[in-house]
Amino acid sequence: MKTVYPSVKSFLNKVKREESVNMKGNCLIIGASGDIGRAIALRVVEEGYQVILHYNGNKQAVDELTSSLPDESVLAVLHGDLRTDEGITMFLQRLDLPVDALVFASGTSHIGLFQDTEEALMDVMLTMQVKALWMISRHVIPSMIEKRAGHIVVVSSIWGDIGASCEVVYSSVKGAQNSFVKSLGKELAASGINVNGISPGFIETRMNEHFSLEDRQSIVSEIPASRAGNPQDVAHAAAFLLDSRSSYIQGEIIKVTGAW
Repeated sequence: MKTVYPSVKSFLNKVKREESVNMKGNCLIIGASGDIGRAIALRVVEEGYQVILHYNGNKQAVDELTSSLPDESVLAVLHGDLRTDEGITMFLQRLDLPVDALVFASGTSHIGLFQDTEEALMDVMLTMQVKALWMISRHVIPSMIEKRAGHIVVVSSIWGDIGASCEVVYSSVKGAQNSFVKSLGKELAASGINVNGISPGFIETRMNEHFSLEDRQSIVSEIPASRAGNPQDVAHAAAFLLDSRSSYIQGEIIKVTGAW
């Protein structure tokens, strides 16, 4: 019998791993122009996914992201204003590619007293962060059920878990996202579709640039890990949940908070 030397075995194993990595499918990233969405896009491409990138207002950011990715890894770049029903409908009409994994990382925060919050802003927050999630998920789920495989990952927030003063509306919609994950995870488990969420803490993103240096230092002093998180921390959690080896993790909200 011909001997296969360890170095050859290692090479063959490496080839098999690379082949499996290159067969992960298409990942739709909602909010790819944001810092967390960008980090997730870069990471999932490393893991072997091809990506469909959604953006709304920041075309420059998504163009920069696209230029940093291999051409063959970007299937489409789709604009979509998810703040209105019409915008959601138009986006879904443009989405004509199969989706094997959905990452919902879109949305903005609002800071202010609840009693001063305009109803129009409440409607925008609810549509952008809850109804858009409902409608996009409903759009991609049938093909996942047909294949009996798929992943949905929702990037929520620590405030969806514990609430935040002066961010009542934001906390409410993030809490709704968490409930969506837990409920849909139960509904789709038997169909082979994994549904999970990520609850980031204080992350170094443009969304948090409004904090003064003093405020940032005060927040970090409360975090047991003694640092702010970064988008790559969230992207690592997303890659973990999108891995087929995480298939028994279902309906969970993974905290990425540094124990804050």
